[in-house]
Amino acid sequence: MNHHELNKVLSNLPLGGMRYFDSIGSTNDEALAWAANDARDLSIVVANEQTAGRGRLDRPWFTPPSSALAFSLILRPTTDEKPFLSRTVGLAALALANSIGMLGLAPQIKWPNDILLNERKAAGILIELVWSGEDVECVVIGIGVNVSKTAVPTTDILHFPAISLEHVLGAAPNRNKLLHDILASLISLRPHMRTDSFMNSWEKSLAYQGRQVRVEMGGEQSITGKISGLESDGSLKLLDENGKTVTVRFGDVRLRLFA
Repeated sequence: MNHHELNKVLSNLPLGGMRYFDSIGSTNDEALAWAANDARDLSIVVANEQTAGRGRLDRPWFTPPSSALAFSLILRPTTDEKPFLSRTVGLAALALANSIGMLGLAPQIKWPNDILLNERKAAGILIELVWSGEDVECVVIGIGVNVSKTAVPTTDILHFPAISLEHVLGAAPNRNKLLHDILASLISLRPHMRTDSFMNSWEKSLAYQGRQVRVEMGGEQSITGKISGLESDGSLKLLDENGKTVTVRFGDVRLRLFA
């Protein structure tokens, strides 16, 4: 992976700009700074290595050299898109699931922001916003995919079992092509974010459908129930032991199978 290769592979996509780094602290930090200045819609930051990558809740994201796909995409939402910004994580998740599915695999979306293979985490998403007063100016979508086996950290620092594409496929796929496929899928899905069919696709891709899960809300608070679907804003719907629907909003949440 290098700047020349990426320019060639991504040349047929309507990107606003690209910054490539052999090594960087965090692609999201670079993208947030760029977004706060002159970054155009669909600008992207790509790194071969991250030394200070992070996921949700400021957890570290492990990105050794040449082992993973690590990038951040900048979106400048239109007026029509802004009421549906809470669906952005679904947009990224579906683009990831579609692209990994093209490799002959069966990915699932672990709500709200992970992609699972064989019930292990293969990819993660971090959404961050750039504000102008009370208005969202830009959305930064950070994505990390465990491509090679070396992208998976040791078990003592994992919060959830992880896996790489190489573990499942037997060989690591080409990172440049995978990046192209993810971006192409996201660009194709973006006009449909406001539709019911988009939400239906997101729901159908959810991991643990109909299974008992526990959602930890931070501190000592947790909710247990069976996953039944999504609200229109992307919030998770559970059925509790009395058959009552409970809605779990985005935020400081951790979802686990209930054993």
